[in-house]
Order: sequence, then C-alpha cells, then structure tokens
Amino acid sequence: MMDPVKQQVINSSNAMFGFEEFLLHSGKIDNKKLSQLSIKSRGSGQYFIESLLQNKIINEEELTQLRAEYYRLPYIDLKNFKITKEMVATIPQSAIAMYKFVPFGFDGKVLKVAITDPADLTSLEALEFLAQKKHFIVEIYLSSITSFKNSISQNKDISLEVRTALEDIAKKEKEISARQQEQRIKTDKAAQLITEAPISKIVDVMIKHAIEARASDIHIEPSEHDLRVRYRVDGVLQSSLIIPKSVHPAIISRIKILSNLKIDETRLPQDGRFHMQFGKISVDFRVSTLPTVNGEKIVLRILDKTAGVPTLDDLGIWNRQKAKVEENLKKPHGMVLVTGPTGSGKSTTLSSVLSKLNKVGINIVTLEDPVEYFLEGVNQAQVKPEIGLTFASGLRSILRQDPNVVMVGEIRDSETAELAVHAALTGHLVFSTLHTNDAVGAVPRLVDMGVDNFLLVASLNLVLAQRLVRKLCPECKKKVPVLEDIKKDILEELKNVPKDEMKDVDLNNISLWRGEGCNACGSSGYKGRIGIFEALSMSKSIQALVADKEPVSKILDQALKEGMVTMKQDGYIKVLLGVTSLEEVLRVTKV
Repeated sequence: MMDPVKQQVINSSNAMFGFEEFLLHSGKIDNKKLSQLSIKSRGSGQYFIESLLQNKIINEEELTQLRAEYYRLPYIDLKNFKITKEMVATIPQSAIAMYKFVPFGFDGKVLKVAITDPADLTSLEALEFLAQKKHFIVEIYLSSITSFKNSISQNKDISLEVRTALEDIAKKEKEISARQQEQRIKTDKAAQLITEAPISKIVDVMIKHAIEARASDIHIEPSEHDLRVRYRVDGVLQSSLIIPKSVHPAIISRIKILSNLKIDETRLPQDGRFHMQFGKISVDFRVSTLPTVNGEKIVLRILDKTAGVPTLDDLGIWNRQKAKVEENLKKPHGMVLVTGPTGSGKSTTLSSVLSKLNKVGINIVTLEDPVEYFLEGVNQAQVKPEIGLTFASGLRSILRQDPNVVMVGEIRDSETAELAVHAALTGHLVFSTLHTNDAVGAVPRLVDMGVDNFLLVASLNLVLAQRLVRKLCPECKKKVPVLEDIKKDILEELKNVPKDEMKDVDLNNISLWRGEGCNACGSSGYKGRIGIFEALSMSKSIQALVADKEPVSKILDQALKEGMVTMKQDGYIKVLLGVTSLEEVLRVTKV
C-alpha cells in the first residue's frame, strides 16, 4: 500500500499528459524550443526544468506556479509566512537540509509543508515517515527553490548547520552534473566524494528506515531512469523509495567501501559485510552485488545481533508438535532436521532449540552461514568457502572438538549428509536443515544424497517442516463472514486432527479474521510473522517403512494415522484462532 503523503502527490499529478506537453499547452514555450530542450535534457525532468530557467524562457516563480498547477498542488510563496519555532520543531533540521522541505503552518494536527520538487519521492517518503512517527497529517504545498532558501536564511529558528548543509549541497550540485558523476565515481576520487553529504546521509537514512520498519533485506535496484529501493518486511517486498538514477554510482560505491569491496569492479558479483551501531541496536549487514543491464544491484541482508532468541511458543510450535520437539531434545544422540525453502525461518528454529539445550554441562558447537543469532556459551563458527571452510570440512573439525551437540547450518551435498549421519550414529545430537517441501520429503532427499535407508532408520529422530506466515495486526484485526465453501474446506481439512490439538478451536462457530490496516502495521493489516509446522517422529512403524524402502505416500499415510498435524492443518488452526489469515496459509502451502 502506498504512503498517504506520496499518494497525495501522485493522485494530484496530471495524468492526461507529461509536464513538457502541459507547458506547451500553456503557451509559455513553442514546439521547436520544446524539442530542443527535451533533446538536450535527454529525458531528465530535473535537467529540463533547469534548462527552462537557464535559457530564461520563464522565471522561477512562474515555473513553480505552472508545476503546482500541473501537479494540482497549491502554490506557496514563503516570503509571506513567518516560520515559528513550533513549526520548525515538528521536523528534524537535518531533514529540512537533506530533503529541501520546510514547515510553514501547524495547528497541532495538520502540518503544512512546502516542498520544492514534487517528483522527488524520497522527500515524500521522509515526510510520510515523520508524519507516522509524530501522528500528524501533512498538507503539501509547492514553493520555488529561491523562496525556500530565502525562508531558511531569514529564519533564526533554523540552525546555521542546516543553512551551511544546504549551501554545501548546492555547491556540489553545481560542481558535478549527473552525467559527469557516473564517470568520476570510478576514479580515485570516488571514496572522498561519497563519504561527504548527501550520499552518506542517504545511505544512512535508507538503512535506518529499514531497521525501523523491521525489514530483513534491503534491495537497491537500478532501472532505466531511476533507482528503486525496496524493503522485505515480514517476508514480503515493499517498494519504499524512488531515488534519481544520477546518485546510483555514488550509493553503490558508498556501500562497497563500507563492505570492503572493490569500487571499480562492476562486471562481476561481489560479496561482503559490514557492521553498524544504531543506539543500542547492533546490526551486521551481508552485502551482495549483481551486475544487471541497468547497472549494479545490491542486496543487504540485515542481521540484528541484539535480537533475542524466540521461544518455541513464540515461533508457533504448540501442543502436540511442541511435545514432539521437546521429547527429541532429551535424546542423547541422533539427528533432528528442520526443512523448508529459503527464508522459511529454519535457522531461527534451530537457534531456539539450541538455546533450550544450552547448559553448562553441554558442549554445543555450530557451523553456520551466516551466524544470525549469537548464543552465549555456544561455540559458533561461520563457513568461509573462499578459504576452504565448507560445511563438510568444518563438520570434520567440529567432531574433533568433543561436542555433545552439533549444529550444521545446511546439508547441501552427499559428503555433508554422510558426515552428519555418522556423527549422529557415534553419540552426538545433530541438528541441521534441508530443502524439502514437507517433512516426509526429507527421507527420499537424504537417500538421493547417498545415505542408505538402514542408516536413516538408525540415525534420524525427527523432521520438522515449516513455513512462515504473516501475523494479523492485533490493533486492527476484525472478524469477517465465512463463505460456506470455505467453511466446508476448513472442516474437511481438520476432521482427522487429534482432539488435543483442537482444544482451543470451536468448529461449531467458525470465524475468520482480517487486518483492516492501521498506523501500527503501516496499513498492511499484518505485523510480524509466525511459523506453521508439521513434525514427523520416526516411530517404529515409520522406521520399518523407511527400512523397506516404501514410497513416500505410505510413510505420509502412516504418519497421519499416528496423529501428525500437517502444515496446512496447523495453518488452519492458527487462522481460526485469529493469529493469521486464510490467504497467508494458502499462499505458503500451495504446491
């Protein structure tokens, strides 16, 4: 869902034609001159505006009034307004300098803000963020750059720091054109350029905004004409910022320097990492670059080092499934696997399990890629394939460290699978992850990797399959009517679920829930995530089926007879309890 401030401008823009054609219809420029300026500006709206002023085709205030008319925004001349201390206090002065907007009216609820460029969605995003944080409504007006600068320079309540920052930015804009910047950024002066405002500030704001939005990843993606920044929040990518393409090389280089990557290498993918501190929050970033046809794309994975490890209940492992997990944690040896696709929360589940096992008398050693949760008292190592430290080679070394419990981040190949099974057979409790669609799928997957069926029977204790669904926002969720067909489908799916698993669900009074959207959840209707699970215990009968090399369908039938709750069933239970929505469960359980 689009931010209200951003939507205010986009809804206001004249959809009939572009600004150049709008200007032509106004009679302020003829067709010949318009064509010349359009070619000269090469499709850049900002350079077209500058060309109009430089060629004295129109004065700045007239142009601003025309742009206000085009965007259907009210025009404001700030010289007629006194900017009070109360108005200035509503917006951080660093934001005034960085985004070139200024408050000029405030009644406690509605803040009137003058902006200078309605096409700059970055400034609109910043305004929306401030409005949500301080709980006021923003009314946007358009003023000229000169009017804006005069109001800043004449106002005592706006600090000298802001005025100086604006002057510095203006000087840099004059010194380096957007086209020259792309070439110069590849030179030795790149590092000096990007550590200065405003590029370093843009990157800092981008990262800080992502952390405040609880994002797990930041995607910085160049297109033909601009730079899009998207955040992955609760597992879903959301468009956040649109930045002028001209700053793309500088932003990429800034992140490369932070990550200790080669600035001048734009042809090959690179991987790196860096660390930042935001108050009490300590954050690690994994960085991945990828050359695309429109320039380098960067993805930053956000790893909050200060985040606490969730409990099994927090994860959504309840009732019968929780009992199965806890039962298998008490076993002295064997293998426990967590399965699911990338991004389904497997590492978080393993960290939660290890935190339960973490006691003074137990030696726990892990090999991860990367270390996402830092567990006090656990010996955590990170794979480094570039120097030969892989899951397979690392596991060999771990077994010489006298461990009681071993955790291997992922079983990717036959060598790692063989070593993990061997460790489980020689007195170690082994935890790892696997990429399969469901719990029973782990058996044929390991067989495909070369593990003999009889070794699986002797070593495998439990397989826990999982997916992540978004939780409904507790502030705005409401009951909604249930269609008869949906009700029948839910009842059919849950008819064989054990009664103890259904103790909190009333099948005679089925209700569904939906998030309406509010400020607490960013109008999405969802806030946070929770898992849906299925736990396959290796009972005597299932071990016999595996030993006899019976098909997966028979193993699944036997597991269901023994009371296994499938992921879809677990999801439906959480739907009826108002934890998540039916759409979320169907989204992640479709095969």
